[in-house]
Amino acid sequence: MANHWEEVQKKLDSIHEKQLFRETRIYQGIDFCSNDYMGLATNSSMLEFFQSKKDIYPFGSTASRLVRGNAESMDRFEREFASFVEGEAALLVSTGFTANFGLLDSIAAPDCYVFTDRLNHASILDGIRISGAQKKYYNHLDLNHLRSLLEKANVEDPKNKKKRIVVTESLFSMDGDSPDLKILLSLKKEFGFVLVLDEAHAFGIYGAGGKGLVFQDLSLSEIQSIDYRVYTLGKSLGLEGGIIVTKKIGRDHLVNVMRSFIFSTAPLPMVSELASFALSLLGSMDKERKNLLSLASKLKESLKENGFVITNSTSHIIPLLLETEKEALFYAGYLQDQGLDVRAIRPPTVSTPRLRISLNAKLKLEDIHRLVEELILVRKKWNPL
Repeated sequence: MANHWEEVQKKLDSIHEKQLFRETRIYQGIDFCSNDYMGLATNSSMLEFFQSKKDIYPFGSTASRLVRGNAESMDRFEREFASFVEGEAALLVSTGFTANFGLLDSIAAPDCYVFTDRLNHASILDGIRISGAQKKYYNHLDLNHLRSLLEKANVEDPKNKKKRIVVTESLFSMDGDSPDLKILLSLKKEFGFVLVLDEAHAFGIYGAGGKGLVFQDLSLSEIQSIDYRVYTLGKSLGLEGGIIVTKKIGRDHLVNVMRSFIFSTAPLPMVSELASFALSLLGSMDKERKNLLSLASKLKESLKENGFVITNSTSHIIPLLLETEKEALFYAGYLQDQGLDVRAIRPPTVSTPRLRISLNAKLKLEDIHRLVEELILVRKKWNPL
C-alpha cells in the first residue's frame, strides 16, 4: 500500500509546479479583495452596538438549533429578514456554503434534473453532487442553452415524472456579471421548474434599499414566484452565516430534512443580534451604494483606457484577466508590497488566471487612481522570461 504522506507530498509538489499553491495569510493594506461590500464589518455603529450587547449572550450557542442552540435573536432576525426581502419565511444557518449545499441536498434527489450555470459556486455544485441528482450544465449566462436543455428534458421525460430544478447566482463572484432575470422568470413560467437564486453578492448593493438584484429587475409577483432565495450574512452585512428565504412550508421542510442544519451547532446568538442591527443600517445606505457603483464604473473605464483586459462585469466585482498563474501571482505580490490588498485567483477556482478586484463603499476615488497607477507600473515590471 502506498504511503499516505508520500501521496500528499506528490500532490503538493504538483500544485507548486503549476503555480497553484495556496496558504493562509494575514490581511493588510487597502482592501480591494474582501466581500465587505458596505463596510459594515468595521462600522463604528456596529461596534458600539456589539459593546452594548456583549454581556447578554453566551460565548457559544451550545448545540444545534433543534436541541438547545436556538435563540430569540435568531427567530427575530429570520422574521425581519424575510420581511425585508418580501419573503414568507426564512431559515438562518451557520454559513452561506451550508445554505446552498444543504438546500440543494434537501430538495434534489437521484430522480431529479438540476440545471446549473457552469460557473455556479462550489457550494451549489457540491450540493447537487451529494444529492445524486442528474446534473445538467448550461453555458454561463446562456439562457437559450438552458431552454434547449429544458426542451430536451421534456422529450426524455414527457410526463414530467422527474422534478426540474434550475439554480443560478444573480451576481457571479468571479466574473462580476449577471443573468437576465426577466428571461429566467419567463422560462420558469413556461417550463414550471423549481428556481433557486443565490443573491449573496448582490444583496446590500442593488435594488431599493439594497434588497438585491431581483428588486432592481423584477416585479414583486415575479420575486415572490422564486421558490428559494439564498443570502449570506458574510458579505454586505459584514458578519457570517447564511439565510434561505422561501415559503413557510419550505422552511418547515428544511428544518425537518436539511442535514447540514439539523446536525450543525447553531451560529452564535450574538451574530443574529448584530445581523438585525446591520439590516436596520443597510436600508438607509443609499449614499454608500451610489458611491460604490460610481467607483466601479470609473475603475472599469480607467482599466479599459489603459489597455487592461477585464470581464464583462456589470458590477462592483471587476476581474482583471491575465495570461498565466505566475503573472497573476507577480501582479498580486507587487500590489500587496505597495499596500494594496489584491489577490490572485487561479484554477481550478476559475479557468483564466486573474486579479479579482472587489470594491467596497469605504474606498475613495484616490484609492482607485492609485490602484490603476500601480497596475501600470507592475505591467512594465513583469517579464515572463
